[in-house]
Amino acid sequence: MAKDNLLGGSLWDAYSNKVTTLMNNPQHQGEIFEAEAQERGNKLIVADFGAESCGDAVRLYWEIDPKTDIIVDSKFKSFGCGTAIASSDVMTQLCIGKTVQEAVKITNIDVEFALRDDPDTPAVPPQKMHCSVMAYDVIKKAAGLYMGVDAESFEEEIIVCECARVSLSTLQEVIRLNDLTTIEQITDYTKAGGFCKSCIKPGGHEQREYYLVDILADTRREMDEEKMKAAADAGGSASFEDMTLVQQIKAIDAEIDESIRQFLVMDGGDMEVIDVKTSDEYIDVYIRYLGACNGCASSSTGTLYAIESTLKEKLSKKIRVLPI
Repeated sequence: MAKDNLLGGSLWDAYSNKVTTLMNNPQHQGEIFEAEAQERGNKLIVADFGAESCGDAVRLYWEIDPKTDIIVDSKFKSFGCGTAIASSDVMTQLCIGKTVQEAVKITNIDVEFALRDDPDTPAVPPQKMHCSVMAYDVIKKAAGLYMGVDAESFEEEIIVCECARVSLSTLQEVIRLNDLTTIEQITDYTKAGGFCKSCIKPGGHEQREYYLVDILADTRREMDEEKMKAAADAGGSASFEDMTLVQQIKAIDAEIDESIRQFLVMDGGDMEVIDVKTSDEYIDVYIRYLGACNGCASSSTGTLYAIESTLKEKLSKKIRVLPI
């Protein structure tokens, strides 16, 4: 799969190395045949799931030891794009060695996270995220076939988007994990709200208990509260002067996020704390302006005064703010 034939360089760079490797070299693609499973005294389960929204489909094979309910082998066939192949391969790997009851707990988030090269960088670009979210459905279908129950009986989550089968907990985790700030980003990452749209906000064709706009607002508020608490915990009960350098910088960043940064961003700018140096008389906070704030006339007058005044009031009277 030559990347030059498929993707522009910038888009290709948005895929993790694990994804690009498994696109071309999946480790668990193939079939398991009934006769083979029976010969080993195991039971074969074959489950199909298709995502009509994007044309992708996956067939999942489980070879299960009926005495222990452990999935001793698993393979897949994917009828879709490279991202669907890579995510199906990882999903299959995550199933092997687990009991059926344990495998049912595997989520789409688990699959996407396993495809990351590092915990903080998404494995695929947002516009391809929906290709990695079939695990949730096909695993439950396979488990239902094995246990003789309806797949929906495994549903313990609150489903917010019925069209894309996206749960409340998945939405909250995706927002946190990827620091999402808009409904459009949520739709890119999960496909929630991308179809009938009634789950986005009140007023759609179907009344819902949960709406994306409220989930986003509530989750962002919780994230902000946790950030502020973390900054406060970093400082403990110690005064700003007695904090370590790391604690001081965290406390300054928290105050900037709370009281200052939004105003800078509104004007197309931003700032960052470069260093903190303490003397007997002053605590000098060195900052760098970014974007439109860099070189702006007010950055050395009114804006600087506002930043310094806020930090003096909230943290220490000894603070001086010095732009570099």
